[in-house]
Amino acid sequence: MPHKSIAGANIVLGVTGGIAAYKAVELMRLLEKEGAFVTPVLTKAATQFVSEVTFAALSSSKVYSSLINQDEPIIHTKLGKNADLILVAPATANIIGTYRSGLAVDLLSSILIATRAPVIFCPAMHTEMYENAAVVENMQVLKQRGSEFVDAEFGALARNDVGKGRLAELEKIVAVVKRVLGKNESFDKKTVTVTAGGTKEYIDPVRFITNRSSGKQGIALALEAYYRGAEVNLVTTVTNVPPYLRDLEHFNIIEVETAQEMAAAVCNLSEVTDMIVMAAAVADFKVKNESKTKLHRQDGVPNLELAPTIDILKRLVELRKKNSLNSKTSKVKSQVIVGFAAETDDLSRRAANKLKNKNIDMLVANDVSKEDIGFDSESNAVTIYTLNGFVKQTDKKSKSEIAAEILDVYELEFIN
Repeated sequence: MPHKSIAGANIVLGVTGGIAAYKAVELMRLLEKEGAFVTPVLTKAATQFVSEVTFAALSSSKVYSSLINQDEPIIHTKLGKNADLILVAPATANIIGTYRSGLAVDLLSSILIATRAPVIFCPAMHTEMYENAAVVENMQVLKQRGSEFVDAEFGALARNDVGKGRLAELEKIVAVVKRVLGKNESFDKKTVTVTAGGTKEYIDPVRFITNRSSGKQGIALALEAYYRGAEVNLVTTVTNVPPYLRDLEHFNIIEVETAQEMAAAVCNLSEVTDMIVMAAAVADFKVKNESKTKLHRQDGVPNLELAPTIDILKRLVELRKKNSLNSKTSKVKSQVIVGFAAETDDLSRRAANKLKNKNIDMLVANDVSKEDIGFDSESNAVTIYTLNGFVKQTDKKSKSEIAAEILDVYELEFIN
């Protein structure tokens, strides 16, 4: 199945009668911001919480709520056939049970029965309902049939109640939508490990050597691999990652600080990883004589002796060779290792030397001397090299777009 973007996708947004229905308006706007065409379909109960007029005023599509439509008498089959995805948010116990039973009692349930598009349910209801044995069973059955669920979260509910049943964060829902639409064969059942951020090498308990890396490019790469259907490990020094990432299935976050900690985490994952992307800016040096107590000005200027940090790329290449001799798994034998080179001068020569000397499969190089790309920026421009001589230079783009370019090269050169 080819990779499909959310941009241009036809999404039917089913809205059912729960207090979280008002959030569906903002969800619609987030999906449209990603470039999707969203058709809102409201149940009769949903219109008691939020009006069709609200959706109509903000949507670029017509809003539907009735199965009986004089202008379009078989609208349920039209919407069902044309949809790339059906998203029900919020999803009440009623719509979940109705769909599990194969009933077509209104427009939304009829669309669900009349589509072959993937279906995502985002449950939202009181805790007692969410944990009811019948509701739990209905969700399990639908999952077995292929429906996706963005599970409800713990939080504030109606009438000041607190518990499990709150609609998932909208950013998380959008991420799952992008994954369901973006899955493709190249990343199916594959594991991708990505590093992100700048490592810290401590001088004393309160000071450290680091760099300007924000980790944004690494996080963008991890998300792009997630959208394409991979199991993702994000090994990062960045502690303020978007909160919804910590709650995504198939997206594992491992926090580290130093080069040694990052090496340990990545090497531990090496044997089960198809693709390792070392996007982090790993310090080349650490303080050899790290102080266990805080250094003070009155004690004079300290003499800091530096020592090289572990060469993670070199260690990964050694591990791959060792593991491939002892392992029968294709993950190790076909593993692709990607390095990054952030340079301020002589980019092409330094990048070519690093690719050859490290004996890695692919290298992404960028010029960080330019203030509008690379470090501390939302944009990047890179040159991608592969060991077999392939070279691709990108224009200045968002880091998400750069991540897509990098993974496209991986698919072209190492999968297809």
